[in-house]
Amino acid sequence: MSAPVLMIAASFLFATMGVCIKLASEFYDTGEIVMYRGLIGVLMMALLARWQGLTLATRVPAMHFWRSLSGVSALSLWFYSIAHLPLATAMTLNYMSSVWMALFLIGGAVMLGSRRVDPRLVAAVLLGFAGVALVLRPTMEQQQLWHGLAGLLSGMLSAMAYLQVTTLGRAGEPEYRIVFYFSLGGAIAGALMNTGLGHWHAHDSLQGAALLLAVGVLATLAQLMMTRAYGRGTPLVNASLQYLGIVFAVIYGVLLFQDKLSLSALAGIMLIVGAGLGATLLRSRATPKDSQHSVTDS
Repeated sequence: MSAPVLMIAASFLFATMGVCIKLASEFYDTGEIVMYRGLIGVLMMALLARWQGLTLATRVPAMHFWRSLSGVSALSLWFYSIAHLPLATAMTLNYMSSVWMALFLIGGAVMLGSRRVDPRLVAAVLLGFAGVALVLRPTMEQQQLWHGLAGLLSGMLSAMAYLQVTTLGRAGEPEYRIVFYFSLGGAIAGALMNTGLGHWHAHDSLQGAALLLAVGVLATLAQLMMTRAYGRGTPLVNASLQYLGIVFAVIYGVLLFQDKLSLSALAGIMLIVGAGLGATLLRSRATPKDSQHSVTDS
């Protein structure tokens, strides 16, 4: 398949995974979903490595630890927000990672004083946050504020994880190994989180167990498709197509969960998508190599 087709398919699978997470949250706590999603990813990546005769041994375990810490934290917050917010809202907040990365780029430039900050990048960040204000206010009740903040924080941590993925790639780590250790970290963190904050549910529902399996398989397949798309295609085109995940989430939310999105909420989503695309374009011009990331974190 061509890179654009792979990217569209990956975005669709990630949105479908979001549906499964929302449904699975009726049977399991967030920590359990994170753990089982990680276990399935570990198994699939280990089988892939064995089938292709590859090694999972790494020379940079500390880098994988910090990347997994930020990535798993982002994943857990995202799963939590999906369970408690309209699907499109949770997806949109997580997809603000490009805007957060632009903000990090601005902050780094200011702190180092190495170059002038591009005012267009500042405008993209402000546009993104204006979109957040429009999305959160009309689609959340007062008691859902913390859920919205969790979704917002998931996007910020995702941006940090993307930067760490870039560093791992430059250190020579292949994508399958990054996915493996990220999944392993998710399995461990999910187990610890659920042990401390939740309780374990028995697999007495075939529907619940099937949803857990679907979350893990969909996430891993989507990651592999996205990885291949970034390896074959143009990064900017891939980043643009990635935002189709929000469109798919809106459709799922309306059809399956009767989510109601006002005109202002839809306008906010469009602002965030536009800000993300603009930030991606400007960032790719400023740091071309960094646009090769964003392939293993959802």
